[in-house]
Amino acid sequence: MLGVVGPSLDAGKGPARWERWRPTVSLCMHDDLLVDELVLLHDPRHTSLAYALGRDASQVSPETRVTHLSFPLADAWDFEEVYGALHDLAKAHAGAWDPDECDLLVHITTGTHVVQICLFLLTESRHLPGRLVQTSPRVVRDHGEGESVRGSYGIIDLDLARYDRIASRVRDEREVGQALLKDGIPTRNASYNEIVSRVEEVAVRSRAPMLFLGPTGSGKSALARRVFALKKARQGLVGRFVEVNCATVRGDAAMSALFGHAKGAFTGAVSEREGHLARADGGVLFLDEIYELGPDEQAMLLRAIEDKTFTPMGSDREKRSDFQLLCGTNRDLFAAAREGRFREDLLARVHLWTFRLPSLRERLEDLAPNVEHQTERVARALGTRLTWAREAREAYLAFAHSAAATWPGNFRDLDASITRLGTLAPGGRITEALVREEVARLRQAFGGAAAVPAGGEATLIERVLGAVALDRFDRAQLEDVLRVCAEARSLSEAGRALFAESRARKGTANDADRLRKYLARHGLELADVRARLARAE
Repeated sequence: MLGVVGPSLDAGKGPARWERWRPTVSLCMHDDLLVDELVLLHDPRHTSLAYALGRDASQVSPETRVTHLSFPLADAWDFEEVYGALHDLAKAHAGAWDPDECDLLVHITTGTHVVQICLFLLTESRHLPGRLVQTSPRVVRDHGEGESVRGSYGIIDLDLARYDRIASRVRDEREVGQALLKDGIPTRNASYNEIVSRVEEVAVRSRAPMLFLGPTGSGKSALARRVFALKKARQGLVGRFVEVNCATVRGDAAMSALFGHAKGAFTGAVSEREGHLARADGGVLFLDEIYELGPDEQAMLLRAIEDKTFTPMGSDREKRSDFQLLCGTNRDLFAAAREGRFREDLLARVHLWTFRLPSLRERLEDLAPNVEHQTERVARALGTRLTWAREAREAYLAFAHSAAATWPGNFRDLDASITRLGTLAPGGRITEALVREEVARLRQAFGGAAAVPAGGEATLIERVLGAVALDRFDRAQLEDVLRVCAEARSLSEAGRALFAESRARKGTANDADRLRKYLARHGLELADVRARLARAE
């Protein structure tokens, strides 16, 4: 048992001392808690009290060996001094308190003394490799005479996973944090959900830089803002979120924007300017497209990360800013570092926690929930209610999943598309006709049928959809369907030809509807097929 002598609660002289509760002595008075060794930390000014307590402890528990450790403190209310002294003590006795060799209990009692707070923190962090034992003068049960002297105790294991209700609260809190990072969208992509889970862990436990990689529009900026929101909710950040697109600042403008400048630092600097780093003090600085920073800005940023200090342009006085750095880029920083275009030492600092966000094409299972989310967002922005006709939603999702929908701008393309649909929706209803118009616009934006591979005659698929990636099975099936559609006079006629065998076994024919849905999976209608084949002639 490790405890600190309390000059007030542990004090007592003469026979009357046995009539009051003294936390150190009470530890040795419980029949169900055998203390083999009692290690007493005491200030040299309280040596006589410590030895008197040791004698009383041995009297009530002859099996207990008492060890005294001098623990001088200039100011017992100085958190830094107390924590440092106890930390040094824990390191010095790491071998003696090996958890494989002994069961260490760390004593805390009533009150909020700094020493007890530090004992709790060092036990929770496993610097003191044991459990807490908490004593109290409160009598839990009436066991008869003498209980007020003995008081009560409880052993606290800080492995929170052992406590079902606490573990459940932790899980719930993590789920809330992850939902915040995903903006409440019930994403289904396993890879993305795993990334968000890890980002949540790092965000609430660390202030180290985080690097978000991924193509344009994959959500790097949005994730950075949500990381800030999560840290503000969990950690009570007092600073702000400062976002800088490094591609928009160059040369002297970049130095001034990031680090500020003194009055007269350059022509036009008529007053002092506070830079983005200073504005981010106590908060989060997000440098989007960090690849675009010049060598001078990279050097200054490295120092600001390491020392929390920087010098504004034209000034001889340093400024201090304590911020957490988040970075984003769609470039290969590692290749840039190998080629000398990005500082290796800066890369080493910012990629401690690196997360690559997948593109929209890599998260096709998340299309439907994102469409719903963006529909709600657009409705709020427009101040109206938006709904989808069933056929319109099916047709839009079919195209969105098809190989023709390349989504080069990723979620930015999707957001813009839903915004157009919501803005043009008559009476707030997104119709099939409106979706056909939007799909045609997207096809043109994504390259349409122009991307036909050079060399040789283009296939039907290439003449209609361009150069798309399809499995061999799907390619053979789609090629045959397009050939039938090209020769048929109507959708019904094409359906009868394609589904003749299954049609004979059914009481009700739905050939045209089956074909319409198949073509919609590729973002097509019969009219599209004919028009594109005609243009390709």
